[in-house]
Amino acid sequence: MSNIKAKKTKFLITILLILGLGYLYITVAKPFNFSPNTKIESPLNGVLAVQFEYLSQNGNSSCSGDFTDSIANMPDDTRLQGSCCSPMSYHRYSEQVEGLKKYQNITEIPPDPYNIEARLAKNLMVHYDDKLTPQQQDAYDYAMENSHEKGPCCCKCWRWFVYGGLAKVLIQEYGFTGEQVTEVWNLSDGCGGDSEHNH
Repeated sequence: MSNIKAKKTKFLITILLILGLGYLYITVAKPFNFSPNTKIESPLNGVLAVQFEYLSQNGNSSCSGDFTDSIANMPDDTRLQGSCCSPMSYHRYSEQVEGLKKYQNITEIPPDPYNIEARLAKNLMVHYDDKLTPQQQDAYDYAMENSHEKGPCCCKCWRWFVYGGLAKVLIQEYGFTGEQVTEVWNLSDGCGGDSEHNH
């Protein structure tokens, strides 16, 4: 008899467990409305969101000439972080980081325009005064005319000289066209804001 009671008890517990799980599904899971079109954030996007949260609130860069001059004396592993002018936008930031993956094999192009190593910034700034051939200058001038900011940045801050130098490296060493430089500058816009959506 005791075995029969034990089996009945076990059966009842199993039924109650199934009913309990069913109740949790109806009352908890259903309100989240997981439809076939629901986009669930991946771990990679989660990391990007954390990175954005940090960079958007802990920027150390400035548009001032003093900051630009100070870069030469910074330790190479210092990071130039955050936006220069407007607050960062997560939507735009994610577009930029994703778009720049296209150029991940070119080490001179910073993969994150809001988190640039001082060593790289110094190296690129040196090239700002490089002399271009007339054909190369045409490519540079095209980017100046057609980029969102009408130049490497919205003002002549440190980014202007870093990304101006980058453009000359890309044109001279990688044969970039004006259209390609324009794309790199647009994806690397570090002014902040949300006005340059590509989608």
